[in-house]
Amino acid sequence: MRIVSPWKPRLEDMDGPASERLIEALAADILSEQLEDGARLPAHRDVAWKLKISVGSVTKAYRALQRRGLIASSKGSGTFVIGRRRPQGPVIDLSVNAPPAMLNERVLSSTLAMAARKVESFYFLNYPPPAGHERHRMLMAGWLGGTGVDADPDRLLLTSGAQQALAVAFATTSRPGGVILTERLTYPGALTLAQVGNYRLMGVATDNEGMNPAALDNILAKTKETPSVLYLTPTLHNPTGATMGWMRRQEIVKICKKHDILIIEDDVYGLLKNEDLPSLVNLAPERTVYVTSLSKCLCPGLRIGMLLVPPQLVQKALFTLHATGLSVSALSCAVVEQWLYDGTAENMLSSIGGEALRRLAIARRYLSRWMTEPSGKSFHIWLPMPRSQADRLVEGMAQEGVLLTAPASMLARETDTEAGLRLCLGVPSPDELNRALALVEQKLECAGKPVIIPGGSRY
Repeated sequence: MRIVSPWKPRLEDMDGPASERLIEALAADILSEQLEDGARLPAHRDVAWKLKISVGSVTKAYRALQRRGLIASSKGSGTFVIGRRRPQGPVIDLSVNAPPAMLNERVLSSTLAMAARKVESFYFLNYPPPAGHERHRMLMAGWLGGTGVDADPDRLLLTSGAQQALAVAFATTSRPGGVILTERLTYPGALTLAQVGNYRLMGVATDNEGMNPAALDNILAKTKETPSVLYLTPTLHNPTGATMGWMRRQEIVKICKKHDILIIEDDVYGLLKNEDLPSLVNLAPERTVYVTSLSKCLCPGLRIGMLLVPPQLVQKALFTLHATGLSVSALSCAVVEQWLYDGTAENMLSSIGGEALRRLAIARRYLSRWMTEPSGKSFHIWLPMPRSQADRLVEGMAQEGVLLTAPASMLARETDTEAGLRLCLGVPSPDELNRALALVEQKLECAGKPVIIPGGSRY
């Protein structure tokens, strides 16, 4: 007897070809766990007949979902949902800012098998150049070119993740004891690097588009010791989720040219933005050190960072990178090469973007009154509030088995009293995320209704 599929075919309510709408609808139902591991999917012709679309569209959608590792086809048996095993435990972690998992053992095994047929032993039997092998730099330069960043392979250094790239960027553009300007609330990893490298981070006021140009200009005009560099995240800023528009990016660059300071652009979330906005390195390539990676937009285990530097800083950056003694993994580069070749990278990126939007919808269900709205496919959200309240919430949620990021770890100035909560949505399962955010909502309800405070922040 033929087994009836539990899935009722539908198309996602969005613009685009029928195949893409089917991909997003089925992916949403799998990732939200409405379809269990091993669930049978309807035959191609059944889906086409019920949705009044072509069989070819269904075939294209099923193939794309197979490349994402969400479904598998067995000849003579049918097509089935593949579950992703997640570590379960008493703690729900909303402190780790990583993308949702879009890779399972089947896809990884297939990738490694294909890569093994192509990889050359030369890359494993010799020490790599400090900046990575030329073949891999050209590969990553091509990837960046596809995102709109003009990357010369001779100025592109590959690192073991974005954190190493940022460490090299700091050491290349500043000196111990030097001042680095950044947003008032900033990436916790940058604060750690500043402590280790003995740099002095100075916070600049922000608004709903990120760093405030007038505040930046005022600090640069009045600071006795000229800062050596400006470090900022113009797209989906960590932790606030703010994204700079066209005019804001041009204003920031204009001020940096006026005061002749360098820019470190942290663009690890660049592929997740909604609009086609220029990277700062495109607006000022002569003074911008560009940092990005594949970890935040594709797969955390791919420790491939990219550091694009102006010509005058290449040798210093190479010297600094060489001193770290840590090179990019040739195996990781081989995996990315295979994914770019067979379309897996594009499919994973699309899947991560769609899952980010679904998780944002879950967050809005519970926290729309308190959260600021990110302008992109963000998997972290920001709830602005006084630091004292944020500290109490972090402590209270820990007692409930939910881990949150400590507000102090994101403040450029330790004595700052305005802070908030960063909630990372990517790691937990949808069920865990619903439970954790419901608990946060309860805590906020007990604390009182959100109110507007001067400057537009709310708590």
